[in-house]
This record gives sequence, C-alpha cells and structure tokens, in this order.
Amino acid sequence: MLCARVAQSKLAHDLLILDLTNIESAPAEFFVLASCDSVAQLRAVTEAIDEQCKQLGMGDPRIHGKSSESWVVLDYFDVVVHVMTTEARAFYTLERLWGDAEMYTLTNAGAAKSVAIRKSLA
Repeated sequence: MLCARVAQSKLAHDLLILDLTNIESAPAEFFVLASCDSVAQLRAVTEAIDEQCKQLGMGDPRIHGKSSESWVVLDYFDVVVHVMTTEARAFYTLERLWGDAEMYTLTNAGAAKSVAIRKSLA
C-alpha cells in the first residue's frame, strides 16, 4: 500500500491495488496500478516510489521501461508497481486481465477501500 500512497501523493489517479495472493501462479503477491496524465508525471511518480522504498530498506527494484513514455514497471518481487499513462492504462486494462484478484483503491486519506471491477469492461 506504501507504493500506492506515494503515487497518490504525486497525484497519480485511478489507483488500484490488486491482491493476487489467491491466484495460482501469479507473478507477484500484489500489483499496484497508477495512471498519469503526462510523461513528466509518470517519471515523478516512479522516482518518488523508488526513492521512498529505498529509504525504507526495500532495496533496488528491477525497473522496466524507465525510458518509456507510457509504462514503467518497478518490480519489488512480492509487489509489482505499474505506472502508466492514461492511454496505456486504457489500452492494456491489466485490471481486466487480473479480474479474479481482490481489488482495492485508496480513499483521499490513504486508507484501502475494496472495489469491484466488472470483468466485462468495454
């Protein structure tokens, strides 16, 4: 949830935390999805998450797409953070791909709140 809160503090939107722990052969325990409105915001969000996690001793993530202008992945092994532009997020719809996961969003105060996502997103 820390990664989602950091993304929220940088004004990322459409935040979702996908709990994959009950999905057999899932690549991680949690996915965090965050949308950004610009490349500058995408970079600010990913840098803030990386910096905060390093300060807390979480180590160096595997980072994919750092030079991308649409999608950056920070892989902390158990938690994988997907920071995407709004357009990339709409195109890839990871929440639909992992529709069997329990999903949570954050309230304005940063508390987790369960949400239901329709599997038949248009």
